[in-house]
Amino acid sequence: MRTVDWSEDGPAVVLLDQRALPQATEYLHLTTVDGVVDAIRTLAVRGAPNLGVAGAFGAALAAHLHAGDPTTARAETDRIAHARPTAVPLALGARRAIARLGEGPAAVLAEARAVLADGARVNAAATSRAADLLEAGGPGRPLRLLTLCNTGDLACGDGGSALGAALRLHERGTLAEVLACETRPLLQGARLTVWELARAGAPHRLCVDSAGPAALATGLVDAVVVGADRIAANGDVANKIGTYMLACAAARSGVPFLVVAPEETIDPVTPTGADIVVEERGADEVTGFGGITTTVPGTPVFNPAFDVTPFGLVTAIVTEERAWSPDVTTSRAAAPSRR
Repeated sequence: MRTVDWSEDGPAVVLLDQRALPQATEYLHLTTVDGVVDAIRTLAVRGAPNLGVAGAFGAALAAHLHAGDPTTARAETDRIAHARPTAVPLALGARRAIARLGEGPAAVLAEARAVLADGARVNAAATSRAADLLEAGGPGRPLRLLTLCNTGDLACGDGGSALGAALRLHERGTLAEVLACETRPLLQGARLTVWELARAGAPHRLCVDSAGPAALATGLVDAVVVGADRIAANGDVANKIGTYMLACAAARSGVPFLVVAPEETIDPVTPTGADIVVEERGADEVTGFGGITTTVPGTPVFNPAFDVTPFGLVTAIVTEERAWSPDVTTSRAAAPSRR
């Protein structure tokens, strides 16, 4: 399922509008950098790996729109790279593509397509490794998994990450159930993860976010699998708000907590989670939904998009290259340099 693509009729970036799912399948044809930036900020496209792909194609659009004006093309790409602050791949994808600007707009587009293709290979390797690890550490029967937010094709491109590992188990016949947290306030779990699980025919149930710890405490879950937007060099993990709550509950209940993410998500220049910039989003996402106000008008809101889970609560970080278990001996040198 292609969620980010290029239109030869344009130049234009084509995005599956995730705001419309699951009620409708709609595509955006973006012909301006402003349109790309707005789509990123309003979550028409989301998920750390897919943001990297969107950033790369956005750079290709900037290169085509400003052919012959490299200064403006780079400045517009920089705007795309900074559209959201927490996820690592957005800036990496945009900068990787625009680095070929000296070869012309076609070369930038070719690099964007390479970012897309590389993502599919990364996902295949990471999800296979994660599925193997879950099976090896499991109870010897089909596994019951708990996940948060959305980490399938919609978020990560072909193959997904954490949800992709669950679907690998489903393909192998070793998945009993995925318990999907609804993921307040924008319901990415209820709208997107459940949609992907249903499309795949994988057994699943939906639960409110605050029911996740109860499911862990009462023995309904064999492992928690989540993605990541940025991982500090020491193994602290920034992911969708609510992840830390589940990590604490998993540790208390003795349940493995796995993070499945591309190696590039590990940021060697961010020493610890305290150094990660956590995006705070608008009050309207919390004070209402679907055009209906759900609280007292004017109520002040705390709406962080992410939280940080300390490395000590993480059983393993699984990437396309390794399964890394952060511990007290971890230092910045433990994460390979990517920049």
